[in-house]
Amino acid sequence: MIHRVGIVAKPASREAVHTAHELSEWLRRRGAEAELDEATLQARGIRGEPAFDPADLYDLVVVLGGDGTLLSVARTVAREVPILGVNLGNLGFLTEINRGELYPTLVEVLEGRYAIEERSLFDVELRRNGGAPSVYRVLNDAVVTKSALSRIIELTLRVGGHLIARFRADGLIISTPTGSTAYNLSAGGPVLNPLLPVAVLTPICPHALSLRPIVVPDAGPIEVTLETQREEVYLTLDGQEGTSLGFRDTVSITRSEFKVRLVKVSERGFYDSLRGKLRWGGLAEGVPSAAAGWDGGTPE
Repeated sequence: MIHRVGIVAKPASREAVHTAHELSEWLRRRGAEAELDEATLQARGIRGEPAFDPADLYDLVVVLGGDGTLLSVARTVAREVPILGVNLGNLGFLTEINRGELYPTLVEVLEGRYAIEERSLFDVELRRNGGAPSVYRVLNDAVVTKSALSRIIELTLRVGGHLIARFRADGLIISTPTGSTAYNLSAGGPVLNPLLPVAVLTPICPHALSLRPIVVPDAGPIEVTLETQREEVYLTLDGQEGTSLGFRDTVSITRSEFKVRLVKVSERGFYDSLRGKLRWGGLAEGVPSAAAGWDGGTPE
């Protein structure tokens, strides 16, 4: 049963902050303990209430916003805590439901009628040349890339201790299956089923016709070493965290022992989202086609 619920809202969204407060009251009327994140409490001027702590154990965490908000929570929430994503943004590929489905869905969830879909996380270790290592965790991707004014950079890529390539490019995307529909997709990488135990390595603007994206097992370490000196190069994590890289620094990536547990309540699956949100294989659902008499003009 659901007794303790954490609620996280996108801080820049008035709608998300308002909905979070409304949701907390709705849950308390039904006997559940609800804790808002610190930013929402401050935005609503609420004092004296305990704030959501991602390190604590909850029966459920509700994330109100978009994919970016869900990513930030997924990297930090305690192990085994289910996450329900509510899309208040634009695409919302990772989020399960929209605003209009929130309360009917929560009625189902509070009564235990839901499923869990587990998504892989990657542990990212940055080993600096002569410095202490740093450790991160990602749900979407880790990206090694040059800055706007830097020249092309040189990278060495190894998987499971085997040399894959030493190449010149603007950078490299190391993506989880979940992240394959994010930056990887924009850079020409393949779409992967999010339940596969693999990683996709996608060079960014490689200076070689033969260097294409490659899918590899995620069990062995994926190691990327910067071979270029005196250029501004960065490691970016899920597009939200980042740090600079220096000559001979190595980024090592392995599958994490932790997984993200996403709440599923609808019959919509991954391929439904591909068709409906990314228009994979044709037009989005609900858009009339030529076969249905659409002549290419603006639908009424």
